[in-house]
Amino acid sequence: MTPGSIGRAANDLAARAASDPASMVVPRYGHSTLADLMPSIGAHLGVPGCDRPAIELPDSDRYVVVLIDGLGWQLVRRAIQHVPYLAGLLGDAEPITSAVPSTTVTSLACLGTGLPPGQHGLVGYTSRVPETGELLNALTWDSDLVARNYQPQPTFFERAAADGVAVSSVALERFKATGLTEAALRGADFVSFEHEKHEDTRIELTVAASKRGRRSLVYAYERELDHCGHVEGSASPTWLEHLIRIDAMCERLRDELPDDVRMVITGDHGMIDVPPNHRLVVEDEPELVAGMSALAGEGRFRQVYVDHDHPQAVAARWRDRLGDTAWVLTRDEAIDAGWFGPVADWVRDRYGHVLVAMRDDYALMTRQFPRELSLVGMHGSLTPAEIMVPLFTD
Repeated sequence: MTPGSIGRAANDLAARAASDPASMVVPRYGHSTLADLMPSIGAHLGVPGCDRPAIELPDSDRYVVVLIDGLGWQLVRRAIQHVPYLAGLLGDAEPITSAVPSTTVTSLACLGTGLPPGQHGLVGYTSRVPETGELLNALTWDSDLVARNYQPQPTFFERAAADGVAVSSVALERFKATGLTEAALRGADFVSFEHEKHEDTRIELTVAASKRGRRSLVYAYERELDHCGHVEGSASPTWLEHLIRIDAMCERLRDELPDDVRMVITGDHGMIDVPPNHRLVVEDEPELVAGMSALAGEGRFRQVYVDHDHPQAVAARWRDRLGDTAWVLTRDEAIDAGWFGPVADWVRDRYGHVLVAMRDDYALMTRQFPRELSLVGMHGSLTPAEIMVPLFTD
């Protein structure tokens, strides 16, 4: 795909989303997703195997990628009058998409490996491990599973570092050597800070990392926008305050970076605020529980595991009960529809036999994950508000 066609595809995506906000957006893996960002940078840095950039980016030998958790394309456009720095970049910005599901675990794995989810195998916030039957929360990784074995594909950071690129990850100290970091982002030199409020330190560390070596790549992670959105909602004044703070921090970072460094700003997913009357508790619905062996995922994207019934029959019952508030597909249907990109044999059974992606502002809650019951902002589905993220370059 040529750069011009990339722009047209992104503009078509934005136009369709504006005209039909309830439409389904299926990622175009290999063209305009988070999984394509690092390989596109790799093409400029000369990393082997990254021959041609799928995403158009300014040329450089040094890049800083700022990943703002929860920064959806529609959310930032809604607040654009409050964020002057990002507003100044909007004219050249285009939306790309996260993966399916549109959630942090899967998105960070796509970014870090340069692969679609069907190839890296981190298939959601929670999912069932086929070999043991345990439900893995890949965000907290409270499991004995060895992360490097569970996600065995080389990361892009490993490949770039092996080619001599100075690769750094600037993030909270407590994220160092976590299961998710090891599975999705290993290979970068971890540059840590102790507290998110220490913005001067974060900027200094990022600038210093950008100057390392002849070629450099820095991944910088910001999480507070997403946390606030979950707790208070993406329409809350506090959420907007965080976005304003982040906008100012990004501008300060750009001012302090050397002129030859290109800064890329993106998000891992958007967010939808779910009202109380649009929440359905699975355990209170006999039609949904029938035939279900295990339930994983999150409120906007549920994975239903079926061991003793026919997945087609279970899917039919969920469709009948949920109607037009959800897209309900069997695993085979979702794979055929391209939700996850090409799916490797060793990944296939990690997905639920039935996938339930919520539409509009509805959510499926479960008492087995009680902390989810208090969330306001949610994500995971294939709506434009959740799956489209910005790509700002400066």
